[in-house]
Amino acid sequence: MKYVLISGGVVSGLGKGVTASSIGVVLKACGLRVTSIKIDPYLNIDAGTMSPFEHGEVFVLDDGGEVDLDLGNYERFLDVTLTKDNNITTGKIYQSVLEKERKGDYLGKTVQVVPHITDAIKDWIESVALIPVDGKEGPADVCVIELGGTVGDIESMPFIEALRQLSFQVGPDNFCLIHVSLIPVLGVVGEQKTKPTQHSVRELRALGLTPHLLTSRSAEPLLESTKEKLSKFCHVPIENILNIHDVPNIWHIPLLLRNQNAHHSILQQLNLLNQATPPALQQWTEMAETFDSLTESVRIAMVGKYVGLTDSYLSVVKALLHACVARSLKPSIDWIAASDLEDESAKSTPKAHAAAWTTLKSADCVLVPGGFGDRGVRGMMLAAKYARENNVPYLGICLGMQIAVIEFARSVLGWENANSVEFDAQTPNPVVIFMPEGSRTHMGSTMRLGSRRTLLQTSDCITSKLYGRSEYVDERHRHRYEVNPDVIGTLEEAGLQFVGKDESGKRMEILELPSHPFYVGVQFHPEFKSRPARPSALFLGLILAATGKLEAYISRQNGS
Repeated sequence: MKYVLISGGVVSGLGKGVTASSIGVVLKACGLRVTSIKIDPYLNIDAGTMSPFEHGEVFVLDDGGEVDLDLGNYERFLDVTLTKDNNITTGKIYQSVLEKERKGDYLGKTVQVVPHITDAIKDWIESVALIPVDGKEGPADVCVIELGGTVGDIESMPFIEALRQLSFQVGPDNFCLIHVSLIPVLGVVGEQKTKPTQHSVRELRALGLTPHLLTSRSAEPLLESTKEKLSKFCHVPIENILNIHDVPNIWHIPLLLRNQNAHHSILQQLNLLNQATPPALQQWTEMAETFDSLTESVRIAMVGKYVGLTDSYLSVVKALLHACVARSLKPSIDWIAASDLEDESAKSTPKAHAAAWTTLKSADCVLVPGGFGDRGVRGMMLAAKYARENNVPYLGICLGMQIAVIEFARSVLGWENANSVEFDAQTPNPVVIFMPEGSRTHMGSTMRLGSRRTLLQTSDCITSKLYGRSEYVDERHRHRYEVNPDVIGTLEEAGLQFVGKDESGKRMEILELPSHPFYVGVQFHPEFKSRPARPSALFLGLILAATGKLEAYISRQNGS
């Protein structure tokens, strides 16, 4: 197995995840099979219990793993299906070592960070790197490892030591270290400063790792004199100094790396030049250039709880992008804090309230994504009601589907107190209930998670037609609450239709309103399986409906 390690220096948030994904894309374009691992040095077992405000969205994998959003980038860029073991955390490593210690596996030895923790990290990396993720038999050729955080962080020290040992163990032909660093420009002079990168590389070398390639992040392309300075003081050949400057969209980054012959430097270090072919990136070039040339846009009102940090809905944003580009449109997302739509905000923050409603009413479609807790729920219901009554295309995901059910029960059935037990445990009309298998005492990994099958109840519904009249769909889930099966009959009699159910037939998965052009709610998260060249069917449906082209598309797809 060949390993490519991506480390970061100077500051966090430089885009190591996108860099790692892009390097994977370029190597895959050279005919190699690629897998990837993300190391997160935090003590949490997984990302499942972390606030989206603090860490961005929680990405869900087929096997139910709740992982860092960078694994979403890997899946989208490389078109692979990763496992929860592809995300290593300090919490997972310490948990596995302490479980062994309790079982007596260490034969009475003193358990220490070196060698026991570092050995566990190496074993984990080597075993996970062998798991095929591209649907083919046998292990990949190259494993791209992204080390989260910044070199010098106390919490990442055991990982750096383990990776130093791994590099020595596998030999120089099987290990390539790429260090991502920042080249800031200070003051009015506008000089590109290399000193922070020099210090970062010095720190890395002091820990026993020497970078083979240096990837510099900057606003503008690097000057040749800056490259020469970096090469001289960082001990890296000038042809191995790569530059990722700001680009119009991230699909340009694999092309940027290809244009700087990054693949040649990596393949040379890994002794793979004879095995690889020249990178075939025609599809990426077309996607990047197509996106740059788009002029027409579609306005999407995103009504959510965590709109202050767009990374909280990263996969939703990417799925909208994939669907829009497929229709030669540029997504124009209007972020609306759900609480700004509520009546209370008309008194407390009248300007924000008026602006939120103006934005909602000028949108071509409405999307209510997932979330937890009761903040902003009334605002989401008002958005769902507005979309339902005004024939505005609506897509509700997870919580967004439950919101549609509660709003329908209140407005159409007249159940004024209809609610979810998540928001009101004593509600007389619980239309959304806690799932029987859920845990009320433990939060981590206790939801209904991962890929589950949804059986479509009829082929004569929008969802079935968008999915190519398939009898079932496999999509990823992350929820603790579900629509109450006892009220389904009443809701359907009033006009709401549940066109998708789980294999037991008791759990509602997809709802539609047949009298509406596009009013769809899904309990699953279709955004997690959307890919640049294969947009999610439901996101595509939302964009088609928003532009008045859904019926023509469905007729064409279904040959009628």
